[in-house]
Amino acid sequence: MTAHNATNPHGIEGKTVIIAGGAKNLGGLIARDFAGRGAKAVAIHYHSDSAGADAEETLAAVRASGAEAVALQADLTSAGAVEKLFADAVAAIGRPDIAINTVGKVLKKPILDISEAEYDDMSAINAKSAFFFLKEAGRHVNDNGKILTVVTSLLGAYTPFYAAYAGLKAPVEHFTRAASKEFGERGISVTAIGPGPMDTPFFYGQESVEAQAYHKTAAALSAFSGTGLTDIEDIVPYIRFLVSEGWWMTGQTILVNGGYTTK
Repeated sequence: MTAHNATNPHGIEGKTVIIAGGAKNLGGLIARDFAGRGAKAVAIHYHSDSAGADAEETLAAVRASGAEAVALQADLTSAGAVEKLFADAVAAIGRPDIAINTVGKVLKKPILDISEAEYDDMSAINAKSAFFFLKEAGRHVNDNGKILTVVTSLLGAYTPFYAAYAGLKAPVEHFTRAASKEFGERGISVTAIGPGPMDTPFFYGQESVEAQAYHKTAAALSAFSGTGLTDIEDIVPYIRFLVSEGWWMTGQTILVNGGYTTK
């Protein structure tokens, strides 16, 4: 397997990166940020045709920064699709040094109103896809590589209505611990990061106007955010740290939310 960059074994420069959900919002910003910091190549995954234009825009921005790039479309709710994503990424840009999964879906509903189909959908997107992403990352990431999954700060909350969302992100905490133990002998660190409610369409689609107003004042540092919410620009530096110089932290789920929740 390919060794890390000799001059900075735990940096971004010269690294090959795969980002699930890398077309827009947080994933798109990570792709741009890493390319701008000297990443060698970036594989940008996106889910559906509706994100195709965003994927192409991010692809162009990454290439403009001097990095190789490829955009790959896939529904990651099957093990075979995740396996193919990694195989296609490796064929296009080489084995990754860094694998980041930003994929997720929110459902805000009382338990009594959640159908079996809704539960199965949330499980497939938030838990199953995360498990198989970790599995394929463990197979394909180079020795001394980094793997990170985006979860949610609701894992530290005591709240109704998010059972199918936070509850099906919760397994990723143990997936992360187990993977860090199993992959650690190869020098691979594995972490999860839980942002607070972010100022993206991902948030606004599920929240009423009243709930939006609450979330915009709920964090200890809300008054110092332009929107009151977590800005994606405030999350990227933590992700960058955890998959570079912060490699010694492994097996952990870190909540980064301006004091919205704690654990």
